[in-house]
Amino acid sequence: MARIKLIVGLGNKGRDYENTRHNIGFAVVDSLKGQTKFLPGKGQFYFCQIMIGHHEIALLKPTTFMNHSGSAVSDFSISRGLTPQEILAIADDFNLPLGRIRLREYGSDGGHNGLASLIFHLQSDQFPRIRLGVGPIPQGKPAEDFVLEKFESSQNQPLTEMVERSVEAIKSWVINGYEKAAAQYNVAIVNNNTEA
Repeated sequence: MARIKLIVGLGNKGRDYENTRHNIGFAVVDSLKGQTKFLPGKGQFYFCQIMIGHHEIALLKPTTFMNHSGSAVSDFSISRGLTPQEILAIADDFNLPLGRIRLREYGSDGGHNGLASLIFHLQSDQFPRIRLGVGPIPQGKPAEDFVLEKFESSQNQPLTEMVERSVEAIKSWVINGYEKAAAQYNVAIVNNNTEA
């Protein structure tokens, strides 16, 4: 079976969680897939395969709920013989302002339960990830409530731009590698203002 790269969008299944901050990972892979349809996998996930340049890519959406995402990712990666370095995770980050994306080559979960599950099930933190800003959290609001709320209508434009920029960053990661993608896309884009 041909070797591929895997891009995982993290989120929660079900209509109640659609368009919530915690589901931004799902939104990115939905945008990336184009007209290709997700199909049920042999495990707790939906997946599809696309081409980015000359590279075959699998897109995956776990159906395990966020805190157990790693089991679905592990099942798929084992079936394809993938290393952690061939898996790119897409996750929300309330510590980053809306509009900012941050690529990392590896690292801790940073308090994100979905990434923590991936690290546990893959037995490694050596997988790249893109964190998408959904913050800041209003003062006094619990983080667990904030990430499960839907985006406000006033946030639609920066949200759309962030998703589009994330898709571009993913394509760059696939074609050019981590270092070039990070150098180009780890720049703050907040409210249409570019910061060095």
